[in-house]
Amino acid sequence: MNHTNKRTNDYRARNHPAYWAFMVNRVAGIALALFLPVHFWALGHAIQGEAKLEGFLRFTDQPLFKFAEWGLVLLLAAHTAGGVRLMLIEFGTWSGLRKNWIAGTAGFATMTSMAFALALVF
Repeated sequence: MNHTNKRTNDYRARNHPAYWAFMVNRVAGIALALFLPVHFWALGHAIQGEAKLEGFLRFTDQPLFKFAEWGLVLLLAAHTAGGVRLMLIEFGTWSGLRKNWIAGTAGFATMTSMAFALALVF
């Protein structure tokens, strides 16, 4: 089998905003899926009693956990906005890429995570 007709412009696709919107949406979705077992483990402390949950909540009051909470909100906002963007493009009356949807979803995710970060500080 001869593979001489291999694509030579694949690198250009990875520089396209739609590719990065796709990657952010997928990576955020995977990271959120990986977070779920940790979330269920944390909720399991509530089942074990009030003292166990209170100890866990005191442990999570550290700055590293606050930063991780901010990251979680950023991931959730990015994944949600990316999903809405994809649905609007797929089910809308227009066809093709709309870079303004990419910019809008990135702005929404950034704005949401920054509002959460400000709520953590104040």
